[in-house]
Amino acid sequence: MKDQVSLELLIVTADTTRVRPLPATGRLAMGRGENNQVVLRDPSISRRHAVLDLGPPLRIEDVGSSNGLRVSRSEDADGTARIVEYRIPPHESMELALGDGIQLGATLVVVQRAGASEDNPASSRVIRSYSVPVIHDSGMRKLYELVERVAQSNINVLLLGETGVGKEVMAEAVHRRSPRGRGPLVCLNCAAIHESLLESELFGHEAGAFTGATRAKPGLFEVAAGGTVFLDEVGELPVSVQVKLLRVLEERKVLRVGGIEKRPIDVRFISATNRDLEGEASRNAFRQDLYFRLNGVTIEIPPLRERVSEIEPMVRSFVARAAVQMNMRAEPRLSNAALDVLLGYGWPGNIRELRNVIERAVVLSAGEMIQPEHLGLSGRGASRKSSPEFVTIPPPRPSSPEPDGIVSIAPLRVPMGEDERQRIVLALDACGGNQSKAAEMLGISRRTLLMRLDLYGIARPRKGR
Repeated sequence: MKDQVSLELLIVTADTTRVRPLPATGRLAMGRGENNQVVLRDPSISRRHAVLDLGPPLRIEDVGSSNGLRVSRSEDADGTARIVEYRIPPHESMELALGDGIQLGATLVVVQRAGASEDNPASSRVIRSYSVPVIHDSGMRKLYELVERVAQSNINVLLLGETGVGKEVMAEAVHRRSPRGRGPLVCLNCAAIHESLLESELFGHEAGAFTGATRAKPGLFEVAAGGTVFLDEVGELPVSVQVKLLRVLEERKVLRVGGIEKRPIDVRFISATNRDLEGEASRNAFRQDLYFRLNGVTIEIPPLRERVSEIEPMVRSFVARAAVQMNMRAEPRLSNAALDVLLGYGWPGNIRELRNVIERAVVLSAGEMIQPEHLGLSGRGASRKSSPEFVTIPPPRPSSPEPDGIVSIAPLRVPMGEDERQRIVLALDACGGNQSKAAEMLGISRRTLLMRLDLYGIARPRKGR
């Protein structure tokens, strides 16, 4: 930074992205308190969290924050760009480069040249890599409270949920909140790698183990030492690999392909699947003993259609992020008509589909107002079919004809503003405490209902009530 340049601070939160100019020199305190030069209204940030020294050289210092300070940097290794994260210990500092991401709580700040985002490709990569979970739904808040508790242990975690609900984001949340957050988070999509290569990727191989293995290579379990391994789509693992994975989980040692000596590993396992792994284990379609090993704690993530309150803040976050990535000086506004379409759609592809729709809309709107025609949702036929004022919960379909004298359950019309806990109580009351029927009435699985009962402290109805 020999030549004096004008700098700006890019501030990225779950709901907004904003830019503020920076002075040429000085030390700027950052935190939640009003007496800071940079006020960040994020409850996960300490009142006085960090100090940004504009130097030169540019530095960031942790001033004893509660949740710590991390720096994300884009680095090139073997011609491939990757994001490396550094944790700054309390009361210590680190020199920064333009484009580095500074994570304070759930907020990301980036120092960059003023008005020249296109000159900072590293900044764009850092921002794209950063995912801030939007948590507005009461059930999701309870899940993240559970994540906070689970993260502190070393127990294996199994994440369940439909495709696109954010299982990788949840895995990252567990890792970052854990004592292993300083270590690497190594992710593998078990369905994306051919069976013949999967074993080598997981366990590594020795030189000469097979044709083309000219040198020894450590597997992901060794690479993730001191950190976390995230096995996405774990239900797709071949049976032969399931057997070896079970042995690794039990012994905490790994045997490379072609090797003769087992190597100890120090990793935590987080797995995810959209399959009913418990059902598959009971049908012997998945090894039951492996299922029990992976299932230390189960966290089931509800689909987007069950947390409608999060759609609007997610949309605004995706719009802001897309505008930054496309180097727009101002993000396009969202029309009320477009928001109505988004809230009325069923989102079978969940958050992944929502993000893709918004990124396309930002491009098609050319920086102007986003209108319904920019969304491309007409004709997809996944409407939620609910009125603006009420959610209609249909009655459960009887599995057999009801006996004489039993009155059918009428649909429930619950005000949109009602808390999810109240909706569950109403559904249970309407179904006479029958959990399966109440789950069907609410449009969720029985497993999800049972988790919600535990999260909200609702006593499970006794059979024969």
